[in-house]
Amino acid sequence: MEKALRAYAEVLRLVRRLPRDTRPYYAKYARENFVNYRDVDTSDSSTLHDLFKRTYNHSLWVLDKYSVDKSAADKLKRICCS
Repeated sequence: MEKALRAYAEVLRLVRRLPRDTRPYYAKYARENFVNYRDVDTSDSSTLHDLFKRTYNHSLWVLDKYSVDKSAADKLKRICCS
């Protein structure tokens, strides 16, 4: 749970790097996704690993879409891919 909260907080930090008019959409999108998966079985490490990997990859896709330097997601990578 702690790792998920750290990932969520980092995703919201990345949202602040996006153009101002897109921030509400992506903040809401991130919240909805984290809420949707809150009941995932935490003992299933494979599923958790896949979800964190998707979190990171999708964040990179969004950053690339808005031409934000992908290195901004380095901290998220350390959280999600460790």
